[in-house]
Amino acid sequence: MRTSLRIFIVNDDDRVEALPVARYEKLLRRDLDFTVPQYAGRRIRYASVVVELENQKPLRIIYAQYSYLAFDTEGRLDIYEREKKAASALEMLPPLYQGIDSKMIDARHQFARKRYEDTYRWRPSPYKT
Repeated sequence: MRTSLRIFIVNDDDRVEALPVARYEKLLRRDLDFTVPQYAGRRIRYASVVVELENQKPLRIIYAQYSYLAFDTEGRLDIYEREKKAASALEMLPPLYQGIDSKMIDARHQFARKRYEDTYRWRPSPYKT
């Protein structure tokens, strides 16, 4: 069995649209010939899902991550938002060294994780039939 990455855009009305991985990669590379004008100047929800395949058909979800994509006014990924996200992710790293005599616990990285989760992740609501 093998795995496959699937990307889904979740619109404001909760409609889900598949985004081909090739287009997602063009967005990440900031390909100058590729824009998504309908998302220009917006921040949208998306899901990145790794699925296990059997006979080229999805069998089960292995991992899912729910995050946001911020677009600039031209419909490309906002480079400044990506830089802020990367800096925020670095703040989540625990300290490399904590003094031996320290009676204080350095929990800044734990608070940074909470801020990161609140700012850059979203949680889907339970599915109701």
